[in-house]
Amino acid sequence: MSTTTPVHDAKRWALLGGVLVFTFLLLGFFGREVYRQAPPIPERVVTPDGTTLMTKDDILTGQTVWQSAGGQQLGSIWGHGAYQAPDWTADQLHREATALLDVKAEKEGAKDFASLSADRQAVLKAALVREMRANTYEAASGAVTISAERAEALRRVAVHFDALFGGSPGLKTLRQAYAMSESTIPDATRRKALTAFFFWTSWAATTERPGQSITYTNNWPHEPLVANHPSSANVVWSFVSIVLLLAGVGAVVWWNAFREKPEPPVTPPASDPFMGLALTPSMRACGKYVGTVLALLAVQVGLGALTAHYTVEGQALFGLPIGQWLPYALTRTWHVQTGVFWIATAFLAAGLFLAPVIGGHEPKFQRLGVNVLWGALLVVVAGSLTGEYLAIHQVLPLDLSFWFGHQGYEYVDLGRVWQIALFVGLVLWLVLMLRAILPAARRRDDSRSLVLMFTGSTTAIGLLYGAGFFFTAKTHLSVMEYWRWWVVHLWVEGFFEVFATAAIALLFAKLGLVDKKHAGAAVIASSALFLFAGIPGTFHHLYFSGTPVSILAVGASFSALEVVPLTLIGLEAFRTSRLQTAAPWMSAYRWPIRFFVGVAFWNLVGAGVFGFLINPPIALYYMQGLNTTPVHAHTALFGVYGLLSLGLVLVIARKLSGVRPWKETQLKLAFWAMNVGLAAMVVLSLLPIGLAQTWASVEHGLWYARSADFLQLPALQTLRWLRIVGDTVFLGGVALLFWFFTGLITGWSYEKAAEPDLDADEALAESA
Repeated sequence: MSTTTPVHDAKRWALLGGVLVFTFLLLGFFGREVYRQAPPIPERVVTPDGTTLMTKDDILTGQTVWQSAGGQQLGSIWGHGAYQAPDWTADQLHREATALLDVKAEKEGAKDFASLSADRQAVLKAALVREMRANTYEAASGAVTISAERAEALRRVAVHFDALFGGSPGLKTLRQAYAMSESTIPDATRRKALTAFFFWTSWAATTERPGQSITYTNNWPHEPLVANHPSSANVVWSFVSIVLLLAGVGAVVWWNAFREKPEPPVTPPASDPFMGLALTPSMRACGKYVGTVLALLAVQVGLGALTAHYTVEGQALFGLPIGQWLPYALTRTWHVQTGVFWIATAFLAAGLFLAPVIGGHEPKFQRLGVNVLWGALLVVVAGSLTGEYLAIHQVLPLDLSFWFGHQGYEYVDLGRVWQIALFVGLVLWLVLMLRAILPAARRRDDSRSLVLMFTGSTTAIGLLYGAGFFFTAKTHLSVMEYWRWWVVHLWVEGFFEVFATAAIALLFAKLGLVDKKHAGAAVIASSALFLFAGIPGTFHHLYFSGTPVSILAVGASFSALEVVPLTLIGLEAFRTSRLQTAAPWMSAYRWPIRFFVGVAFWNLVGAGVFGFLINPPIALYYMQGLNTTPVHAHTALFGVYGLLSLGLVLVIARKLSGVRPWKETQLKLAFWAMNVGLAAMVVLSLLPIGLAQTWASVEHGLWYARSADFLQLPALQTLRWLRIVGDTVFLGGVALLFWFFTGLITGWSYEKAAEPDLDADEALAESA
């Protein structure tokens, strides 16, 4: 007898609805503040004598040049992007400050700033802080006025960047350290505009908001020369976030121990409920999606290994000058993009495969829709990767690069045309899903809550990707970051997780391993808890993106609570692992379940521990843009969503391969190699480098932590080389997984069977 009543269901639905309304209102209200308080882009930057140094059009054109060259895949701006080249904001700021000190010293007759006495240096440093933090923006005219001395400093910095991006032989060694192409931007006009954009990002980072003693970026980056130090709000809200985390953990543990009703005992069926499951044409068509997932995974990890190698050789692979064709910015773009593609493809496949099972029928032309969607996916993948190649090699006209080449922003790199095509594909997927599952959603049985959660998360996945259309090539950078994180955080980290939770619960419910009504109630409650923190927690990505203190306060408070549900992850892992021995026939699902257990582990370590490592504002102030971020990114993206996707794919493969038992040795080795390789990659390389950079950031400033002088130190180079250990083990695991799946088609991954399974053979032929 179920322990859940209709009254309790209504309360849970009301709770979830209230959470969604409240959190999206919060996201929208403070999003308005992002628009309203974004740092101004001046119409003109002028000197006191009226000389115009740059215009708003120059700055925005420079932004599009930056996008076309790879944008956030070539260094970073405001801490967001790649980690090999500098953070251009911090680099520009430090170079401008030191150049201005030299100019001031030369005006006094000295050779340079270093040749002055300590007393004169102190005087000039104080003058530097006053000048660079002063806000000279005039709203009426839209002009920013800077001194002639500062204009000269900007000219010197611009000469450096022009030489760096233009291929000057004198900076070849520095380009190799940055893993840049020899001629990243051949066009001199584009390079000039780029320097204007770099100046504006650093101007916002060192100019105080009107009437306040903090800069537009909340005093980020750390730069002692211009008195950029953590603000009072940064420190206070960091303490608040830690207190909220501790309180939330205590509340959830108390609730779980004393208030939660025990899960009703379930007697598993005597035989596999899916044993007699008739594969529909659309379910068999999902086989090709499995092959696509594996192919994209293989490409992605190969690109990841090459990108990691560029951090030690810059433009070569063990001496081969491959960087002239596949530069770091391109391989990292493709690495990130194919990662999103294969994980998304796995989720699409899981949904399409489960939809007829959930709905209990196969809609007309469903297989045709599944095949058309797969073809459209291939077009988007091929078109976007080609466009990114052409953009980074500066082949496309600047006004077309954003549309057909590279948008410049991490995780939404693909050109806008391909982004639109992908969104159309997601809408098609949503239509295919709803056609199949709506009949089940109308039925008032014990599975209804699960089906409704599955349906709702499917709808959110299909539509939320559209948030990426709210910015254009010349949208203000602060506003763009706001909408970009709607896609990255809400679409991927938010509703993908709800979809996965509902899909796995539905799967176990269909297998008769969990009580349907209790599982439905649990999914509603856990989703409400996760989304309550996760939706406004989006703002923790925006602490230093030209946003006001209110964004820092909301982001710090709610994102700390995102970790709270993870405190029960050990219990979740135990319950999940216990299902593999719930009935003798469950041995067939042993490895999908172990992948789900791996998800629970990395959810705790990658999303929880490493996520909170960089989550409090005071931590992120010093760590943003350092290798502590890819520690979290790799362990959360692959460890959670990657293993989850592979687990779902294994469920599909298990049913497509019929009743024939698998040879599981290769699968076992693949599982452990990928997990051990991921851990080794983090422990031997990424984490030590990130912590060393954090020390350098605290001691000297972000510019130094990201500089070639620091990252090319022998100890840091050794740590980079050590990554090859984890990468090699991980690549071996992926190769074994690919070999195993290939064997499901050829037959070598099966134990010897007495009778062939013709239905399974037909299904697996779809993935060939």
